[in-house]
Amino acid sequence: MLPSLQESVAGDERELESSEEGGGPAEERSSSEQAADSDDGSPSSATPENPSAEDFSLSLVDTNLPAEAETELRSFIAKRLIKGALFEGMGNVASVELSIPEFRVGCYYCLLQQEKLLETATVESNISPPEYVTCFLGGSEKGLELFRLELDIYVQGLKTNLDSEKSNLDTYIKPYLRSWFEDSVCPIQRVVQLFQEKLAFLLHAALSYTPVEVKNSDERIKKDIHRFLSTASLQGVIQEGTMTSLCIAMTEEQHKSVVIDCSGPQPQFHNAGSNKFCDDWMQAFLNGAEGGNPFLFRQIVENFKLKAIQDTNNLKRFIRQAEMNHYALFKCFLFLKNCGSGDVLLKIVEVEQAEMPEAKNVITVLEEFMRETAVA
Repeated sequence: MLPSLQESVAGDERELESSEEGGGPAEERSSSEQAADSDDGSPSSATPENPSAEDFSLSLVDTNLPAEAETELRSFIAKRLIKGALFEGMGNVASVELSIPEFRVGCYYCLLQQEKLLETATVESNISPPEYVTCFLGGSEKGLELFRLELDIYVQGLKTNLDSEKSNLDTYIKPYLRSWFEDSVCPIQRVVQLFQEKLAFLLHAALSYTPVEVKNSDERIKKDIHRFLSTASLQGVIQEGTMTSLCIAMTEEQHKSVVIDCSGPQPQFHNAGSNKFCDDWMQAFLNGAEGGNPFLFRQIVENFKLKAIQDTNNLKRFIRQAEMNHYALFKCFLFLKNCGSGDVLLKIVEVEQAEMPEAKNVITVLEEFMRETAVA
């Protein structure tokens, strides 16, 4: 059963307790290569694809962990390398227990190959490119797992700047790894803190695929807003063609995209809309803000999407039934009236089922009902 609004706040808060930022060592493995690691506890290490304990070693490049904890983390990574459990560019998340801190903590780790030597290594098969394992520690295993795809993308930013001479360790690698938590985990939290009650407008835009234009803001705010929209949308769940058609339909219906003007002390929205569904979930985000846990915000986003998917599927089921049953049509009326997001759901279903005449007739009746309800 999909989580309700209350469950997203109550249940997940217990699971996602620790949001403390941490870092592990970066180690590199190669026959005689060096490794790169993060000052913030993001390890990078180079190791062979199917190593045995005898044919590879992990050398520390940089870490912000105490020596004892770094040794423990290195042992944890080495065991996975020996098992061949790491694949280049595909991160993993696990729970590790280190002596400092004295509790289990989430650990993201990813194997990278030095991009500059990949082509040479491909041509000359006897040359093995240096490999690095980057590790980020923070929160719980469940919390970091929510951000695994973002972290996969983030660590790719290291590849073009890794080199065995460590020439840019202080100028690029350390600062980049030091920012992993702020850049990958905290954007949703910053958006919630920035918009407060106006977050409902952003949720509505994400749900309805309404284009959003951000004006007079710095690059970080603009990137945070678009990251939030991408995360909160049903992208990847609804077919790509449907998403494109829906975006066009919403733009044509409103004639304009939503504009966010950040020139003043508080951001101002123009051409924005909302509904009860988005208002209720906005309140869930504000309630979550009281705990200050950035991992919890991502869980609330996921539950927001799950509830929207559940409601969309229910509406489609009711519409299929209503093609042959007038009582089911009445159930559609009641559902649209009570779900809080009938305006958006009906538009999604209309675009998805545009080529189905029977469904289209039912949707036309439902749209008329929605218009009459809005006037009333």
